Amino acid sequence: MNTIEWTPQLRFAVALSLGFLVGLEREGAKIERKTMVFGGVRTHPMIAMFGFGCAWLSQIGVAFILPTGLLAMIALTSIAYVAKIRAERFGSTTEFSAILTFVTGALALLVDIWAAMAVGVLNTILLSEKSSLETWVEKLDRAEFLATLKFLLVTLIVLPVLPDQSYTRYQLNPAHIWEIVILVSTIGFVGYFLSKRLGDKIGLWLSGLLGGIVSSTAVTVAVGRAAQTAPHRGRSALQAAILASSVAYLRILVLIAVIGPQLLPSIWWKCAILAGTGVLLALLTPGKDPAETEPAAPPLHNPFEITPALLFAALFVVLMVVTSVVRGTLGNSGLIGLGALVGVSDIDPFILSLARPGDTPAGIAVSAMIVAMMSNTIAKGTYFGFLVRLEWKETAWRYGLWAAVHIPLVLIS
Repeated sequence: MNTIEWTPQLRFAVALSLGFLVGLEREGAKIERKTMVFGGVRTHPMIAMFGFGCAWLSQIGVAFILPTGLLAMIALTSIAYVAKIRAERFGSTTEFSAILTFVTGALALLVDIWAAMAVGVLNTILLSEKSSLETWVEKLDRAEFLATLKFLLVTLIVLPVLPDQSYTRYQLNPAHIWEIVILVSTIGFVGYFLSKRLGDKIGLWLSGLLGGIVSSTAVTVAVGRAAQTAPHRGRSALQAAILASSVAYLRILVLIAVIGPQLLPSIWWKCAILAGTGVLLALLTPGKDPAETEPAAPPLHNPFEITPALLFAALFVVLMVVTSVVRGTLGNSGLIGLGALVGVSDIDPFILSLARPGDTPAGIAVSAMIVAMMSNTIAKGTYFGFLVRLEWKETAWRYGLWAAVHIPLVLIS
């Protein structure tokens, strides 16, 4: 395949074009806002050429010219900024964009051309989308943003420094454990974001379906409590709880595909049957309650926070150790009983501890997972039936039938 040879002439053309692009945007902003801005359709191309020329002189031996040119641009934009402040016009975006245009011109000669193109185009986009960005910031949930930022910072700082090696006879690898925490939290955050943004528009039961990506247990409790305060929403709440649990099977399947793909041939069709059963049971639940007006989405906890992530990591490590101890003392069959016990809480750590490639035979691991899912289904049905007592009969037979479907899947390898 033929590639472009980026000669100095072509690089100069790119620098000039990128400067013209930024200048064109500034000229349009000047006309639209009917106010003076630093630089326009002529100034910015000249700034880009200035940067390109300084870079060329630097290459042929005039080493001081590039930093001197940059300092000159900073001084010029500083004077323009002070004059703007005196005129009671605030904001430094235009001045910074001019400095960045100078840098773009220099980059067009000194480095791979994509870097100059990326800087120039992004500079233009950020200038032109000012109103859209400001509107987005106004609508931004501050608490969600800070929680996400803290988690990302801790992830970026912690993950690279964690040792990527196994410790103790239980093969605990800190880096792998934290990677699993990131994976689970990321999947949960996708569901949280979708539920948060769409929940009020799509209704209680569909928001419950999205919430199942975060935590089906949390959704079950949340919609159950919502139905306590508004009994006429009982049927829709039951639909939401069942759909959330249906999605949980698919969520677990995604996690297994990443952590333990060797188990997929044995478990994917079982999870598909269980998820399909849940959807069918939800559809058999009568539609909207007659007295219901606008159903509210269940409030969910942001999974992209530090404390839940650390708790998940701790629970995952504990269950890894417990699983190893149970296997060593009671044999692989003891894992089935352990699965029944952990089902009363979050089953993700237990399932992921079994999904890791190890000494547990695939058949035993899958059976223990299905038992944990069955136990968790019974627990969620109990939670909802206790919270929404007016619907306990509808809840009992649906969750009871759903739990019964797990039994033959445990026995079939």
